[in-house]
Amino acid sequence: MAFETLASKLNESFRKLTKTDKINEKHLDDLLKEVRFALLDADVNTQVVNQFLKDIQTSALGQKIFSNLKPNEALMKIVYDALVDLLGPESPEFDYPKGVKKIILMVGLQGTGKTTSSAKLAHHLKNKMNRLPLLVAADCARPAAIEQLMVLGQSIEVKVIADLTTKDALVVVKQALATFKSSIEDTLIIDTAGRLHVDTELMQELVQIAALAKPDEILLTVDAMTGQDVISVAEVFNQSLKLSGLVVTKFDSDAKGGAVLSVKALTHVPVKFVGNGEKIEDYDLFYPDRMANRLIGMGDLLSLAEQAQTKLDQDLAQKSMQRMMDGLFTFDDMLDQFNQLTKMGSLKAVMGMLPGMGQMAQQVNDEDSLKAIKRSKAIIQSMTQEEREDASLMRASRKARIAAGSGTTLSEVNKLMSQFEKSKEQMRLLKRLAKNNPNMF
Repeated sequence: MAFETLASKLNESFRKLTKTDKINEKHLDDLLKEVRFALLDADVNTQVVNQFLKDIQTSALGQKIFSNLKPNEALMKIVYDALVDLLGPESPEFDYPKGVKKIILMVGLQGTGKTTSSAKLAHHLKNKMNRLPLLVAADCARPAAIEQLMVLGQSIEVKVIADLTTKDALVVVKQALATFKSSIEDTLIIDTAGRLHVDTELMQELVQIAALAKPDEILLTVDAMTGQDVISVAEVFNQSLKLSGLVVTKFDSDAKGGAVLSVKALTHVPVKFVGNGEKIEDYDLFYPDRMANRLIGMGDLLSLAEQAQTKLDQDLAQKSMQRMMDGLFTFDDMLDQFNQLTKMGSLKAVMGMLPGMGQMAQQVNDEDSLKAIKRSKAIIQSMTQEEREDASLMRASRKARIAAGSGTTLSEVNKLMSQFEKSKEQMRLLKRLAKNNPNMF
């Protein structure tokens, strides 16, 4: 996932803070130095970094720190608030009233995944928002793009309006608008042409289409791996079209992600959707508050719970989430997590949503993670019930017995113990932070 390196370095910054009773300027200076390095290394724009650090400093010096939070926890809360503001708005504004027709214009450069994103958006609206989408293949410059959209539309059972006999996108859009006006569909998604770079011809065509269609949303598709070029591209498109949001593709890649952090601050265009994989369903609304939680190591329990609604037993998922929020965590809870991880698709992505699991998620890939989980499950299953409920019982002799019984090594048992303690501490911290700010989770 984009931001993995940044999240890791931010977490390391918090761990370096001393856990004294009072926060002081040295704590703040140490944190700001670490955060500056982490942000710059993640390719965040220098101007954005400077303002971000200034906001943190202002908040830390002018804010009454919660009395029951340790210094590193209090500063973590301040950094969280600053990240939400940087990525904001706090919640994505993409909720259409039932029965109201809406038009969405998809724009972007060639190669950013615009056509695929149009189909993914249609799938998302249909399956998660109960909308009735209608796709329009208005990229008349590339017959392959039209055929691609028709194939994708068929795969998700969404109608596609296309005309392979014309090179005039305005003709196709006019036809689509006429059809849409009297159709049962309530959301028109127009896939437009792209170029290898921004040029006058492209922008003129897009401006004409926007004037004709009068879209409710104009979404610019950008590639998370593009780097700082995302900012200049967004600025150019925004000047001509007044963008309402960004769609970031390849968000599941190992891109540094700094440009995504920078673009809203510099262009005032928020990220609204992210593409998290190659499958048609790998497409989600972008929640700045949830991303901020992941960046500071608190996971993303809300997104995990939403995914669980379609892939896991609802009662079990709710019980697990409630225990986490209550700060309760035993080896049985960890075993339940491992059992359910395998049902949730990409194990690496899901592990990144669990508090305390971020670093472990980075150390494995989906090819070997199943084997690692099987070994971890074997270790827990070799424990007595008493040991599962009370980790303090784990002495050397017990660990040796568990390693022998599970067919693993003492080193693997110790590694799992370390991960358990880290996750348990994250649960306690999550509970304390949630108590002081219920809207944080």
